[in-house]
Amino acid sequence: QVQLVESGGGLVQAGGSLRLSCAASGRTFSNYAMGWFRQAPGKEREFVGTVTWSGNRTYYTDSVKGRFTISRDNTKNTVYLQMNSLKPEDTAVYYCAAADYRTVVTLPDRYHYWGQGTQVTVSS
Repeated sequence: QVQLVESGGGLVQAGGSLRLSCAASGRTFSNYAMGWFRQAPGKEREFVGTVTWSGNRTYYTDSVKGRFTISRDNTKNTVYLQMNSLKPEDTAVYYCAAADYRTVVTLPDRYHYWGQGTQVTVSS
């Protein structure tokens, strides 16, 4: 089992920045690819980005490329989502997830463990 706890969400004005953190406990964190997803009201959960177990490769959905950056610190069992140039359409609950794969993982059904989510609200 892997337990994931997100933090860092909040209210920010358009153009601002937030950094989300996801702290993991349980099984060996460095064995897992980590992903970030988001879900806006009335919409399906959406892939945001992912990082491989080693941190040497990332992949993002087109709408956040150049604005969001995922990183991880395996010594701290934590993955981060740095979000810059935020837009109102980024408003959602953001979830981190862990997948027992050694590659990038974009499909939500490939993820084995999920956090409870943290709310991000971007005002215009």
